[in-house]
Amino acid sequence: MDTLVEIQNVTKTIKVRTIIDSLSFNVNKGEVFGFLGPNGAGKTTTIRMIVGLIGMTSGDIKILGHSIKTDFEQAIKHVGGIVENPEMYKFMSGYQNLVHFARMSQGVTKEKIAETVEFVGLTDRIHDKVKTYSLGMRQRLGLAQCLLHDPKILILDEPTNGLDPAGIREIRDHVRKLAKEKDMAVIVSSHLLSEMEMMCDRIGIIQQGKLIDVQLMTDFVQGNEKIYEIEVEGKEKAGRIVKEMYPDLRVQLTEIGVALPLKRENIPEVIKHLVNQDIHIFGVKEVTKTLEDRFLEVTSQKGELVHD
Repeated sequence: MDTLVEIQNVTKTIKVRTIIDSLSFNVNKGEVFGFLGPNGAGKTTTIRMIVGLIGMTSGDIKILGHSIKTDFEQAIKHVGGIVENPEMYKFMSGYQNLVHFARMSQGVTKEKIAETVEFVGLTDRIHDKVKTYSLGMRQRLGLAQCLLHDPKILILDEPTNGLDPAGIREIRDHVRKLAKEKDMAVIVSSHLLSEMEMMCDRIGIIQQGKLIDVQLMTDFVQGNEKIYEIEVEGKEKAGRIVKEMYPDLRVQLTEIGVALPLKRENIPEVIKHLVNQDIHIFGVKEVTKTLEDRFLEVTSQKGELVHD
């Protein structure tokens, strides 16, 4: 897979405080990369360095092979982004804002503007003044601004902040569509765990300026083991029996029984042993870990997590 963005040992120090500490990761064509962490972890600072709003103390950032440090103009022309909230002229219409923004890039035609407006779903309201737009509509207009010059990389910092569930879903669908249909590399920064789980292909967790882990979303959520919950009558006794069978196994008591990390082929053996010990079994199910579960495992602290 082609790498479009390379973050190479980037460090940002302000006075004596290290804000970002030797950060390194790549983002590939056609994927949504989730940049996840508590508020204050360094997500926005990293994004500001990627788009050139602030400088880095050491390291380098390359976009399509062009260094932000030494070849900024060639690098940044491939990037579209919203850092925090999209800003626009509220006394102008959405269309007038896009025309004004299009003048900053070469080759943006009226047809391209119309195509982008249709993509973000603003065709019916594009000629209304921006001051009449809802927050979700302003986010979509901001997304349209980012896409006018056909960037290869899209960067969205907390794109769903303040949106209702319908607006969040719209942004999520647009992001997935851009990565899939236009082969863009999309970097999304957020602390909305449930949204990141549905939106992203890979996840990178940052904590106190350091990158803790980068994994495929599916691998990250599942971890290296599967958890099975066995619904039983007499869960304390069942827990002791399983522990005797597998002394090294981590057995947890739940509201309805016991949960344990097992290989699928070991389940019949465990059930048979429990039945032979007069334990009544009512069901077995695989328990899927949530992104929150894995986030807390990896970081070992809660940070600030937000849920729908």
